[in-house]
Amino acid sequence: MITLINKKTLPLLLATLWSFNILIAQQSESDFWKHVRFGGGIGLSFGNGFFSGTLAPSALYEFNNNFAMGVGLNGTYNRSKDFYKSTIFGGSLIGLYSPVNSIQMSAEFEELYVSRKYDNNIFRDDSYWYPALFLGAGYRNRNVTFGIRYDVLYDRNKSIYADPWAPFVRVYF
Repeated sequence: MITLINKKTLPLLLATLWSFNILIAQQSESDFWKHVRFGGGIGLSFGNGFFSGTLAPSALYEFNNNFAMGVGLNGTYNRSKDFYKSTIFGGSLIGLYSPVNSIQMSAEFEELYVSRKYDNNIFRDDSYWYPALFLGAGYRNRNVTFGIRYDVLYDRNKSIYADPWAPFVRVYF
């Protein structure tokens, strides 16, 4: 079942895939792979009855030294003992622009499917799609960038993030 949010994001996804298709057609296969960078994130958090694990691989195509676009996947599992369990799956599209080598600007659209199951009768189980649009800036040194990003679509009642502001570290090889 496609939700209203997904219907709105489908044209963006199709346009991005179409752009990559044109790009691939214009490049020889060996030349194409010279411009692809892989990276992502791994998260692990645990404490007094709490566990959270995230795996988020991603890939970028560097058009030149200033501009890159890519896609990512996200899978997260959270559990708070005797309270709730959640699974989160989704993907993202990211664009990176570096006006100079040491500064990197970013725009990232993320669409996540969130499923929460509570162990008590106080809260209702829920599942929904949640969009996020992050605008960020960071300091770049070769293949590592660290900075901060802001979710302009932030909804504190549905977001999986505690705050619209989030620090980040990006590493691409």
